[in-house]
Amino acid sequence: MQRIAVVWGLALCVLAGRAFAVGVLADVTVYDRTSGQLLPVYSADAQRYVAGQPGNEYELRIRNNSGDDIVAVVSVDGVNVVTGETAATSQNGYVIGVASTMSISGWRKSLSRIARFYFTDHSDAYATRTGRPHDVGVIGVAVFKRKHMPSVDIQRPPQPQVDREEMRGNDESSTGAHQGARSSAVPAPRAAEGSIGTGHGSSETSYARYVEFERESDLPNELVAIRYDTRNSLLAHGIIHEPMRTPGDPNPFPARFVPDPPRRW
Repeated sequence: MQRIAVVWGLALCVLAGRAFAVGVLADVTVYDRTSGQLLPVYSADAQRYVAGQPGNEYELRIRNNSGDDIVAVVSVDGVNVVTGETAATSQNGYVIGVASTMSISGWRKSLSRIARFYFTDHSDAYATRTGRPHDVGVIGVAVFKRKHMPSVDIQRPPQPQVDREEMRGNDESSTGAHQGARSSAVPAPRAAEGSIGTGHGSSETSYARYVEFERESDLPNELVAIRYDTRNSLLAHGIIHEPMRTPGDPNPFPARFVPDPPRRW
């Protein structure tokens, strides 16, 4: 069966540092577009967390490490970022080429526009405003490998060579849909009152097109989940640990510049 996919036209080919990435087949990182920094990933109770600054725009970066094309079905706050549906792994996702990194900056509105992601109050999150507040505070990526047909040794007359890249287009990354049995979305805990979510921001140009993609299986080859909240909240819950300084601890570098000496007279 053939599945249809939507191709993302703007692939961002950058390497994500492992200290900031989650995943094996695909590295998933969160980049704060306002501050210009990758967000560090913190671990607690077998979960992964990043600290978001309310008001700041952000994007997801997914690097394909698998050695073949993949589909990444992406959810934010339990909502599919391509279709706006309550997220399930059987839905549309982004196809990413071998050794490529894709930047996903917002909710897809059409084949040429997105609405930017930004960290915001729980009540202002897109999921909350559309009546789905229970999974606010989690990013999910379900990774699927491409299905390959087994080779068959049959004597055939010589055929003209066809370049595989021309058959699928020259884009290295794309979005894909999958048809079949629906499965549950990436699990996430019920959001705590006062936590942050992701808003439906300003419009931005982002081109896409449809391609064909058939998945290896109805079940994802990998599931990645990254939870997020404010830094203060993660500190309060013990997820971020900062070293304590006592008042008497000397600091070898207390200032940034050399001050003028005092006057002698």
